[in-house]
Amino acid sequence: MAPAAHAAEASDAGRRDEPAGSDGSGGTGGTGGAVGTSGTGRTGGTDGGGTGGAARRHHGNRHGRSEQARLAVLEAADGLLVEKGFAGVTMEGIATRAGVAKQTIYRWWSTKTEVLTDAFLQDAAEDLTPPDSGDIALDLREYLPRLAWFLGESDPGAVFRALIAQAQHDPAFAQDFRTRCLDAQRARDRLPLERAVRRGQLPAGLDAAAETDQLVGPLYYRVLVTDEPVGRGFTDGLVEAFLHRHGLTPPAAPAA
Repeated sequence: MAPAAHAAEASDAGRRDEPAGSDGSGGTGGTGGAVGTSGTGRTGGTDGGGTGGAARRHHGNRHGRSEQARLAVLEAADGLLVEKGFAGVTMEGIATRAGVAKQTIYRWWSTKTEVLTDAFLQDAAEDLTPPDSGDIALDLREYLPRLAWFLGESDPGAVFRALIAQAQHDPAFAQDFRTRCLDAQRARDRLPLERAVRRGQLPAGLDAAAETDQLVGPLYYRVLVTDEPVGRGFTDGLVEAFLHRHGLTPPAAPAA
């Protein structure tokens, strides 16, 4: 996610009432699914279409300002989590860093977990779309190292690990997180295999979900549980084992 400039929110200046809610990291009483719609989709009203045929009054690029503010909030949440950890992220801190009114954030999200979830979703959609070269071996050799770096080394990966940890203590958030984040990520992880099935490189009856678990499961386990390295040698080994299992590489030559 490219850094966003601080957004000006002058139009909110006279009406920044503090919300009744808190910054708590508790359950997400909804998904705040509004990130792309309720905030950024608002436009100024039209002048009535009377007989005078008055042209629509132009109120400036409000959609652009709203999107700029939204991206600034997501970027700020990422940065604060990396610097301060999950407990150190607050809605007030996000607002201050993003340069927006706190009320602006509460128009789109109810809790910091909702902000961080949407930050992860946007980053993953931008950075983790698997390649499609037409060759399953090439695609996996490119995708797995990228996935390993994203989960284990990047700022969005730190957000992902923090949200996984939070889900262990918050059942309502855990359900939302699985539905919105984990299901989408599993779909991305399966995509190279599903494409290979359509191309005829893998058998039509392949259990793509089970094969994906075998392929990338060890990577997630190291990132989330053992904290062992997930470097290129490790990911290449996972790919080679998968290819060999499906007869897509020749067997290793016997030792002399």
